[in-house]
Amino acid sequence: MPTVLLVRHGRTTANAGGILAGRSAGVRLDAVGRDQAARTAERVAGVPLARVVTSPLERCRQTAQALLDRQVATPESVTEQGITECDYGQWQGRALEDLATEPLWSVVQTQPSAAVFPGGESLAAMQARGVEAVRRHDAEVAERHGADAVWAAVSHGDVIKSVLADALGTHLDLFQRIVVGPASISIVRYGPHRPEVVAVNTDSGDLSWLATAAPVGDAPVGGGAGPAQHDGASEPQPS
Repeated sequence: MPTVLLVRHGRTTANAGGILAGRSAGVRLDAVGRDQAARTAERVAGVPLARVVTSPLERCRQTAQALLDRQVATPESVTEQGITECDYGQWQGRALEDLATEPLWSVVQTQPSAAVFPGGESLAAMQARGVEAVRRHDAEVAERHGADAVWAAVSHGDVIKSVLADALGTHLDLFQRIVVGPASISIVRYGPHRPEVVAVNTDSGDLSWLATAAPVGDAPVGGGAGPAQHDGASEPQPS
């Protein structure tokens, strides 16, 4: 199966201000976020992307456009509601320091599978739609472009964390152990037997090896030799 790059959007004005933006309109990348998106696009520039899928929210569309602008060819570009931000309901637009005093906050931290945001959705529902969307696009990319294709999904922190938890076989109640920073890239390959989580929360490192990565097969006993090294390229390391 193909390789998916799970890209979080760059930093926004809301992130910088400690506000839970949710699905609020008009939340854009700030200057730092634009620089982050540009650096992420530079990392991916040497990898021909078959498809770029983005959340419909503006901060993700900005980040996705940065990726598209650095591609030599023109990947398919798709907007996908399934990877949009969690619907935080009445929490949307509030300061994180205020939300931390709410009883639900501790549930979100310690038992997220039971968390339902007032007037919004549950984290379990968010994970279900996010995983479904990513796996659906992965299957479509495999059918159209082959098992060695690489594609990107530009989404949000909690959505990406929940997709990674699924790929790791980790219960949603443990997904807060995963960190996904602004404009970071996490890499998953859905193989015939199990997903491979290749990297989590990377914000630096060469990714050109992905252009010639072999299709997913059996897991190498002992860990294997890693991807082929070319021109000093190295396997990405978690940040």
